[in-house]
Amino acid sequence: MATDTAPTVEGTTQAPKAPGEAIEVRVADIRPAARDTNIYEFRRVDGKPLPSAAPGAHIDIKLPNGLVRQYSLLTSTADPESYTIAVKRDPSGRGGSSYMHGELKIGQTLRIKGPRNNFPLVDAEHVILIAGGIGITPIFCMVQELVTQQRSWKLHYSSRSRADMAFLDALAKHEPVYLHFDDEADGKFLDIAKIVAEAPKNSHLYCCGPMPMLKAFEAATADWPRAQIHVEYFAPKQEPAKAGGFVVELAKSKQEFVIAPGKTILEVLLDAGIYVDHSCELGICGLCETPLLSGIPEHRDAFLSEEQKAANNTVMICCAGSKSDRLVLDL
Repeated sequence: MATDTAPTVEGTTQAPKAPGEAIEVRVADIRPAARDTNIYEFRRVDGKPLPSAAPGAHIDIKLPNGLVRQYSLLTSTADPESYTIAVKRDPSGRGGSSYMHGELKIGQTLRIKGPRNNFPLVDAEHVILIAGGIGITPIFCMVQELVTQQRSWKLHYSSRSRADMAFLDALAKHEPVYLHFDDEADGKFLDIAKIVAEAPKNSHLYCCGPMPMLKAFEAATADWPRAQIHVEYFAPKQEPAKAGGFVVELAKSKQEFVIAPGKTILEVLLDAGIYVDHSCELGICGLCETPLLSGIPEHRDAFLSEEQKAANNTVMICCAGSKSDRLVLDL
């Protein structure tokens, strides 16, 4: 992930949440990857190795201005000396990418948490990767792993133009890589439906990119087994529910809170001094996932699968509303 919102995935088992302890790191390098896209390298201030990370993992970064953002790691190794991420400047975002491009300097220190992996690369006979724009960041890490393991894979990577495509030279040398440039295709987008239709039925399909691409991918894979479909979102599918008008009960502490209009469950709990792990507040990162004991939530997140939402035994309290008068949380 490399924009101002956090990543999440549908179609896979959710991974453990990020470790609570923050790590102090220093910005070791900043270098360009494409137009308006920079690579940032971080090393621990104390010189120790960083936690190991698998392909698809991301870290939470607390920027010096107080913003917390999530970014996918570009490499995956055991006990790495550094983490690298790629960030595209998004003037219409929530400020994270603009700060990193305009203010972050080599030598600055900041704190990170993780890594967490909501988008893991599974062991499959064949893997098809589809990336759009800066959605290449977790996919790029997967490509390196698939090459190392000599597994069967194919990548379809789309960008507006060659100037906007990160890692173009590194990826172009691989034979199973198909590059699409909108401005060289008369403005036509990558044909997701055709890619999916031609995919071997034993494939696992991964997609990360802008929302129109993800919607096209979801439509094209609607009849595929959910276990074979992996999607990572950078933006919410729906706005957080703020209609209010229901009660939240905390089973462990026996406290009750009225969720007033204009507030989310998470906001009400934080205002009451009850801390719950959270980050994106948009239903994307999964950090605020909370076990649900009773009640019927109005799910608004892009993290849980449709099967998980139907089970109603967990809820993202940063964005969920309620269809019942009361929700009982395991808090």
